[in-house]
Amino acid sequence: MQKRRLEKGFSREALTELSGVPTPTIAKFEQKHTISLASYVALAKALGYSKAIKELLSEPLFNTMEELEMINKNKNRKKGRNEIYK
Repeated sequence: MQKRRLEKGFSREALTELSGVPTPTIAKFEQKHTISLASYVALAKALGYSKAIKELLSEPLFNTMEELEMINKNKNRKKGRNEIYK
């Protein structure tokens, strides 16, 4: 994220103004790579990566045909199950 911020020519303070994410949170993320998902998404959006975030989550990931079949079967579910499928 620091690389992208610097490519855009933003200081941490400028990114704070654009994203609403506090400057210390940005600094911690750049140094320790820990951040909440909400803050990460806000930073990505402020840096112009909204489309990439949407694309990342728009298509289901699967490794087997069985997993794809389960994804398609569960598309309209409102609640999850307690079982974990492997």
